[in-house]
Amino acid sequence: MKSRIAKYLPLIIILTFFTTPVFSEGSGPKRQPHKLTLMEAIQIATHNNYLVKETIEKQRAAVEAEKSATADLLPKLSASYSYTRLKHSPYAIFNYSQLPIGPQKVAIGDKDNYGWDVGFTQPIFTGFALITKRKIAQLGVSVSKIEREQAILDITKRVKIAYYRILLAKRLVEVAREEVKQLQSHVHDAQLFYKQELIPRNDLLKSQVALAQAKQKLARAKSSFKVAVSALNTLLSWDVTKNTRVEDIPGFEPSEYNEKALFKKALKNRPELKILKTAIHEAELGIKMAKSAYYPKIFAFGRYEQKGDDLLATSSDYTNTHNAAVGIQAKWTFFEWGKTRAEVKRNFHQKNALVERFRGIEDSIKLEVRDAYQKLNVAKENIETAKKALLQARENFRITNLQYQQQVTTSTEVLDARTYLTQAQVNYYGALYGYMMAEAELARAIGSK
Repeated sequence: MKSRIAKYLPLIIILTFFTTPVFSEGSGPKRQPHKLTLMEAIQIATHNNYLVKETIEKQRAAVEAEKSATADLLPKLSASYSYTRLKHSPYAIFNYSQLPIGPQKVAIGDKDNYGWDVGFTQPIFTGFALITKRKIAQLGVSVSKIEREQAILDITKRVKIAYYRILLAKRLVEVAREEVKQLQSHVHDAQLFYKQELIPRNDLLKSQVALAQAKQKLARAKSSFKVAVSALNTLLSWDVTKNTRVEDIPGFEPSEYNEKALFKKALKNRPELKILKTAIHEAELGIKMAKSAYYPKIFAFGRYEQKGDDLLATSSDYTNTHNAAVGIQAKWTFFEWGKTRAEVKRNFHQKNALVERFRGIEDSIKLEVRDAYQKLNVAKENIETAKKALLQARENFRITNLQYQQQVTTSTEVLDARTYLTQAQVNYYGALYGYMMAEAELARAIGSK
């Protein structure tokens, strides 16, 4: 036995070498393209979309505005340098009436005058204007953060709806393909029956016309699918022509919601209300800032200066070359023909307008939540109804098709049955993904992702 194995061993090795698949670099099983999940799509969109990027830039601008307002509270340092050349040297005329020498000219300055100084100014009291300005800038930062949150909510909703529309369009393509395939089979049967003179030519023509219409619907469904994919690509800031593949939603189950709890959550979470609350607070600070004009403004200042006849202003024959000063300046504008009072009233009325808008937005949000909630309930009921109708339509088509093959019914009945089945499929998938879209609308209405 061993001798036989040894005899045929070289042949076995050769056969094994030629029958074993050899994979070169880059070969192997073809990788399936990655399918994008809903969460991945949302993450990509919130990172890439221009709306979110715009709010990020606004937030950065608001932070810089706060820094600018804070800087107004700190001392300001300044420096200056000057050079002046006079046409004539300055002089003074002295008339000594007691002496017979007459009026005398005495030089009191140079033709070339150099000078430089450094100083500081520190606000001490501005009627709370600078502090209020800083608080308003801080509110601007808060508003920019809320606007970013709002943009993310809007993008999340739009991505969800675009994602579900792709899934719906994909299903409708499958329905159209199934319809074409079944009508092709029906036309084949009709041609055989026509050749056997079991049906009139008119029945065959009806079947062929129905098949042509089904092919047209398939072409439209494919086009709609491509447009749906392009819409998602746009939200992701990808190439609009990219062939993006998405993962279907597994194990879908309708959720239960409580309308009163939804109202409460919406009034608490909606960014629009948060922005208005901040705007009302800002208007209150605007009133305080306008009232600051009623108070005097007090500043401390200091200065060191040098003057002379050389570039560094270190020497002079006519005046002291350096000096320093510190002081306090107070300024009070106490009459401007009612301007300050008008500014205070203007800010007061703006605040009242924002309060009224806040109440109106609250009512609008409640109506938006109720509308989304009702649409969700309708879609939920439609899913069950459409599911039963789909089962019935499938069975109806199956029975009608069998009856036609046995020549106990007409081609018209088969075409009608297929039409009912197509509509039932469209209704079912429309209800299914319509529910998901309605849920996305409801999530946005209550300020949730």
